[in-house]
Order: sequence, then C-alpha cells, then structure tokens
Amino acid sequence: MKPQADFDPILAAKKLLREARSGALATLMPATGDPYCSLVNVASAFDGAPLILISTLAIHTKNVIADSRVSLMVDERKEGDPLQGARVMLMGHAAVTTDEHDRRRYLARQPEAAMFAGFKDFAFYRIEISAAHLVAGFGRIVDLKPQDILVDATGAEDLLAAEERASAHMNEDHADALRLYATKLYGAPDGDWRCAGFDPEGLELQHGRIAARIPFPQRVNGSGPLRAVLVQMAGEARGD
Repeated sequence: MKPQADFDPILAAKKLLREARSGALATLMPATGDPYCSLVNVASAFDGAPLILISTLAIHTKNVIADSRVSLMVDERKEGDPLQGARVMLMGHAAVTTDEHDRRRYLARQPEAAMFAGFKDFAFYRIEISAAHLVAGFGRIVDLKPQDILVDATGAEDLLAAEERASAHMNEDHADALRLYATKLYGAPDGDWRCAGFDPEGLELQHGRIAARIPFPQRVNGSGPLRAVLVQMAGEARGD
C-alpha cells in the first residue's frame, strides 16, 4: 500500500523502536518448528537495534539458541482500540551481546532488571534486523529495510563514549530542561522526566515506563555538538 504524502514511515518506525519498552517476541520451537510467542521487555542499542534480556530457563531463549530467527512486534500502546495505533514488526536474528554500551543502555531503560541482569542464566541479546513491516493506520502500511530505520553510528564514537556521563549530568543538573523538552517539544504531561540516553539523531526521555523520543534538529556526533543542540532545544522549548 502506498503511504500517504504527509506521512514519513521512517520517522514513525524509528520513534516506535526508540520508545518501545516491551514487545511480543516470536521464536521457533526446535522440535516442531511451531511458532512460540512471549512478552519481553525491550530497549534499543545506540544504532536503534532492539535489545532484550532473557534467561536460558525460558522457552523463548531455548528456542533462540536452537534457531536464532525471531520476530519482534512493538507498538505505541495507544489508549482505546490498539489496532488504531502504530506498530512495527521486525524480523531478524537474535544473538548474545557482551557490549557494555548495550548493557548500560538496556538498564537505563529497564532499571528494575539490574537486580537479575548479573545472574548466570541471563544474557543480553541484540536483534539484527533483516526486514521491518510498519502499520500506522489506514494508508500507512510500509515495508522497510534495516538501513531505513537504523542509525549509522559511523563517526559518532565520541558521542557514544560521552553518553553515560552526559545523561547523568542532565539528570542531576538540568531536570528543569528535561521537563521542558518533554512538555513543550513532545507535548507530554508534566512529570519527573529523566534522560535515558542519546544517539546521533535524538534523545530519549523516560518517566516511569513511558518514553518520549525527541529528534535533534541536526545530526550530533560528539559531546561538544550535543551540548550546543541541547541548549538550542532548551531555548526553543522556552520560546526564546
């Protein structure tokens, strides 16, 4: 189906990926090949790839170990009829990740997982996306490629290295700015919004289990440009 002219499917899919905190994971039963679906908590890697934390005691993990092919569906959790909301289905392969940035980013978005993330039977998995299917309403159904919805992190090593420190600084010293971003730039209700992290294309705010993805006005690759764009966005939120 051809998307409507005023609809940007790439931005819609990226928003869903970055704001997702849970989703339906589909795996394959090794003995029969039958589909198996389960609910998992979700976060996103620096480039937007989904991250999950699962235990070898769970059926879905046993399935992934036997056959890495998975599907993951996330949605915007819209009030009312869920079929009226946007959702994206991702197909790909799940593999264990030992990247410390993946671990940190997951726990920043799922802090309650810190109590069992170190258990021997648990491991972080990254889903390497091979295809995506977005459904965002009538006339808004689009097939997407991985390069459409993942962020090219080339050249953004400085930003990744500074992310943890910059996020802590914003949460400790600039809570007022984070609330402005959420309420004025995103249109979210007021609350105790905190910074969950950054990537070259935007920042993620979080209030409880509610996430808000706010795109940057331009790509950011390092800590210096990040500081400048955050000041710019704060001025916009204040109406300067």
